[in-house]
Amino acid sequence: MTSATHSTLFPRVPDTADAVLDGLDPEQREVAVALRGPVCVLAGAGTGKTRAITHRIAYGVRAGILQPSSVLAVTFTNRAAGEMRGRLRQLGAGGVQARTFHSAALRQLQYFWPKAVGGELPRLLERKVQLVAEAAARSGLRLDRNELRDVTSEIEWAKVTQTVPADYPAVVAKAQRDAPRDPAEIAKVYETYEELKRERTVIDFEDVLLLTVGILQDRHDIAAHVRRQYQHFVVDEYQDVSPLQQRLLDLWLGDRDSLCVVGDAGQTIYSFTGATPDHLLNFRTRHPGATVVKLVRDYRSTPQVVHLANGLLSQATGRAAEHRLDLVSQRERGPEPAFVEYADEPAEAEGTARRIRDLIAAGVPAGEIAVLYRINAQSEVYEQALADAGVPYQLRGAERFFERAEVREAGVALRGAARAGGNDSLLDHADDLPAEVRAVLSTTGWRSEPPTGSGAVRDRWESLAALVRLAEDFERAHPGATLSDLVAELDERAAAQHAPTVQGVTLASLHSAKGLEWDAVFLVGLTEGMMPITYAKTPEQIEEERRLLYVGVTRARFHLALSWSLSRSPGGRPGRRPTRFLNGLRPGSTGPGGRSAAAAGPGGVWAGDGFRSGEGGAVGGGGGEGRPAAARRKPRTPARCRVCGKTLTDAGEMKLMRCDDCPSDMDEALYERLHDWRAARAREIGQPAYCVFTDRTLMAIAEAVPGSEGELAGIPGVGARKLGRFGAAVLDICAGGDGCEGEAEAVGEM
Repeated sequence: MTSATHSTLFPRVPDTADAVLDGLDPEQREVAVALRGPVCVLAGAGTGKTRAITHRIAYGVRAGILQPSSVLAVTFTNRAAGEMRGRLRQLGAGGVQARTFHSAALRQLQYFWPKAVGGELPRLLERKVQLVAEAAARSGLRLDRNELRDVTSEIEWAKVTQTVPADYPAVVAKAQRDAPRDPAEIAKVYETYEELKRERTVIDFEDVLLLTVGILQDRHDIAAHVRRQYQHFVVDEYQDVSPLQQRLLDLWLGDRDSLCVVGDAGQTIYSFTGATPDHLLNFRTRHPGATVVKLVRDYRSTPQVVHLANGLLSQATGRAAEHRLDLVSQRERGPEPAFVEYADEPAEAEGTARRIRDLIAAGVPAGEIAVLYRINAQSEVYEQALADAGVPYQLRGAERFFERAEVREAGVALRGAARAGGNDSLLDHADDLPAEVRAVLSTTGWRSEPPTGSGAVRDRWESLAALVRLAEDFERAHPGATLSDLVAELDERAAAQHAPTVQGVTLASLHSAKGLEWDAVFLVGLTEGMMPITYAKTPEQIEEERRLLYVGVTRARFHLALSWSLSRSPGGRPGRRPTRFLNGLRPGSTGPGGRSAAAAGPGGVWAGDGFRSGEGGAVGGGGGEGRPAAARRKPRTPARCRVCGKTLTDAGEMKLMRCDDCPSDMDEALYERLHDWRAARAREIGQPAYCVFTDRTLMAIAEAVPGSEGELAGIPGVGARKLGRFGAAVLDICAGGDGCEGEAEAVGEM
């Protein structure tokens, strides 16, 4: 089998059941052949869990042990369910049902409602926000758009945790959950919302699960019917199961144990929606005889990325941390993760866009690059920076590929051309399938060259270009295939939601990036207050934020950059700190128990357009001074805060000789003059600003206001070389001058 006759997008169906097992590693194979009794697969990021469970199902089907129609595989997103259906189809197990919990429940509810209740199933409410707004108004509350969204989410959480309106305030208090409004007010809105639904005979998505559970509990004949239909269950992403979903799963199973669950407690990031890893962690207690298999061979990421990911979870606490999986990379070595510090958010976005442009120029496809942030509101500055840099991008969370207007229009055109066959003059000069597709798409306005800029026009072009690439792959896999064959393939993919990749840099929140992967990942905005997010206060909430960052790190196959900025806007006070989760992992930082970044493993610091490996301290707007960390470390007495006397361990705090939280007596005007002088000096010598002095050092100078060389030399970050080169100018500025007095001497020394 060669690339000339085959494509990885269209692999051949295995000839036999044993052939299904080909290519699986020992642990994946153990999963695939474990077809009896309860099975628990603890699968780390990038370890091939979907491959393992789809091959398990396919092997059971091809070996005659499982009937396709008796298997129900459930997961949490339509995309994941579509991918599973696509893989099963490629393995010769196309009759297996792979659905989300809601989709499976809705199908059963529609089928059994006339028998269980009578009449037609109430209309499904696609969006509940409008009805929640009406419920709030009827309850005497005025909610703005953000409050309305939050209260709606809170109602959803209450329903999946099986909390009724009357119990909501007490449950919230017990869970230490931060409610967006007074819990009594939310309970009132929740109650009124339920009344409005009953008045209008509508149900919401949570009701689909609740009503299905109710019918299966009350009608034993219907429960028996479902259990005769589905005898084998597979649950993906089991760490994200809510109490309501677990209750539904229990009712599907009855007293049987033909259940395979797959999950990773280290990737639990949806507890705010009611998800809990407890069901995964308690699986062996509920099923003492379960087969347990751990997948830890990481096929996705380089050893450097895996090392950082393992380091993140090694500092975790709590029950989920006790069950963490230490990944082992199966890939060759790659570049070290880059840790980047910027002066402000626009600089961070522009620097990220420059680096992305360089990667694309070096041959990394735009579609294999992602920028991930904590909240969607962070996307705008990156959209602008990428647009300014001429880099195409796509926002994660847009409508599904086959639901886009341009793709539907293209499908109609391709279908018409396929029906016309040789009678369509448009295809007279097309000598292969891709050429036919390009000719047909030209009637919809598509051209081979992409439009300039970004926005809707570029989005449309990228969608159609994805169809052309799909035709090219299809032609390679099926020589001699016709346009009708391609249309049939597109129809199957649309049904399975198995979309080709659009070529553009992905902008996405960390939550929406779950389950995806890219060659290069940029994790941005990693500051305290954003990661962990400000409203994460309890130890459990903080640990979930750590797991969210872990998910972000493990999305990267090869290139990984982690960045933060010291202020929000240019010229702002640089008071931000990088996330605590990187302490002991990024160069120049110290983690719990004095664990240093050197102990964590090699690292790199990327500043501006350059990359420096193994240097201490963060750079770009403050941090390291451009020398190896080992060269800067000298035995010293413990540094103490000059304000409160607390022992200092953070490198940045030691430079200021005070805790970040302690009051600063910095001369703001002096700091601004030093900042302006540094910018001018850096331009003159053709080096980045941090090579003169970092922001932290400038802050320390502006706080100490040294009057002599001895006082200036005593400030961390100055040193003998910097003192000789810039000392006279700095002292002149501190004395009220403009720094020109020391310039002649400094130039002479250079």
